[in-house]
Amino acid sequence: MEYKPRIADKLLSRKLQSKGAVLVEGAKWCGKTTTSEQIAKSVLYLAQPASQHLLQMADINIGYLLEGPVPRLFDEWQELPRLWDAIRWEADHRQKPGQFILTGSAVPVDKTKLVHSGTGRFAWVKMRPMSLFESGESNGAVSLGDLFGKPEEIWGENKITLEEMSFLTCRGGWPQSAFLDGEAALEGALDYVEAIVNTDLSRVDGVRRNPDRIRKLLAVYARHQGGQVPVRIMKDDLQGSIAMSEDTIASYLQALSNIFVVENANAWNPNLRSATAVRTSPTRYFTDPSIGTAALGLGPGALMSDLPTFGLFFETLCIRDLRVYTDSLGGEVSHFRTKDNLECDAVAHLRDGRYGLVEIKLGGERAVEYGAKTLLKVKSKLDTGKMGEPSFMMVLTAAGDYAYRRKDGVYVVPAGTLKD
Repeated sequence: MEYKPRIADKLLSRKLQSKGAVLVEGAKWCGKTTTSEQIAKSVLYLAQPASQHLLQMADINIGYLLEGPVPRLFDEWQELPRLWDAIRWEADHRQKPGQFILTGSAVPVDKTKLVHSGTGRFAWVKMRPMSLFESGESNGAVSLGDLFGKPEEIWGENKITLEEMSFLTCRGGWPQSAFLDGEAALEGALDYVEAIVNTDLSRVDGVRRNPDRIRKLLAVYARHQGGQVPVRIMKDDLQGSIAMSEDTIASYLQALSNIFVVENANAWNPNLRSATAVRTSPTRYFTDPSIGTAALGLGPGALMSDLPTFGLFFETLCIRDLRVYTDSLGGEVSHFRTKDNLECDAVAHLRDGRYGLVEIKLGGERAVEYGAKTLLKVKSKLDTGKMGEPSFMMVLTAAGDYAYRRKDGVYVVPAGTLKD
C-alpha cells in the first residue's frame, strides 16, 4: 500500500536530531508504526507472536535487543516495559541523538514499572488521525504558517463540496480508510468504536468496563462535543438509559483520554481590555469527528439533513486539522469563551507569542459574515498593547469556492485549501 506522507514525518525527524530516543504516541490506527517505519533502520515488533523469544531474551540480557542499525524502532514497546529504562540508560551512554524510536499503543504502559521518567533523554511526538491535507483532500493552497506572516492577500480554489465534506467527516482521518471509497471507507470508524467498546477501554488499566455503558457514554459525549459540559450534565443525560455516578463517568472519560479517543481543548486566557471573566473549563472533542458520528450511528446523508449537527462534527474535524498543522509549527490550539458567552472556536498560538483567532462555519454568506463579526468583536476585547495584534483572524469553512482576504482583514478559508 502506498505511503501517504504525514506531517509527523518532519516532527519525528526533528526530534531525533536532538534526543537519543523518541516516543511516538497517539490514537490506535492513526499510523504511528507506519510513519516510524519510514525513518527507522531496524525494527522489533514486540506484539507479534513470533517475537515472544525476544521477550525471553530480555530476561537474559535486555541489551541484546538494543543492538542494530539506528534509529531502531520498538513497536508496541509496552509489551516489555523494562525497555524504557534500558533505552534511557543506553541513550544516555551513547551520547548520540537519533538512536531509538518507540511507538505507543492503545494500552498505555503501567508507569509504576518505570524507574525513570525519561525527562531530558526522551522526546515525544503526538500523532493524530490524518488531516485533510495529509489524506489528499485539501489542496494546501493556503498555509497556516504563512498566515502568521499576515499576508495582504491569499488565494485558493476549493474543490470539496459540502456533500463530500459530510462524507469526509464520517470517514475520518484513519490512514487505511483514506485508500478506500464509499461504504468501505466508512467502516473504519465503525470498527474503531467497536474496538473501544469491546476491548480497548477495559485494557487501559485492567479495569473491566461495561460495554453498554461505554457505548452510551460515547453517544452522550458525541452530543456534547464542542462544549464545556460538566460531568453532572452527562450524568443527567444518561439517567434515562443507564445509571452512572459522576466519579464513574469521570473515570471512563479519563480512560478514553488515556487511549487518545478524546482530547480536550484547554481554555485560552489572554489579556483583556475589560474585566470580563474568561471561562476556564476545557472544551470537549473527539480526536477525530468520525468517532462521534459512528457512536451516534450517523452517516453522510444524516449530516446533510441535519446541518446544525453537521456543524458540530465539522468543528471537530477542523480542530483535528488545526492541531496537526499547529503541531508542525511548534504551537497549540486552545478555545476561548467569556462568561457572557463571547466565543472564539479556536485560537492557534505559537511559542513566540503570535496567535490567530479562528471561527468555524459550514459556509454561506450569512454564516461567514457572522463569523467575521465575532472575530472582530473578540479582537476588540483583547489588550493588544500587552499581547500584540492577532497574526490573523480566519473563518474556516466547509463550503465555499475560494480562499480570500476580506476588506476588514478577516481571511475566509475553506478547509479543503488549508495545510500546515
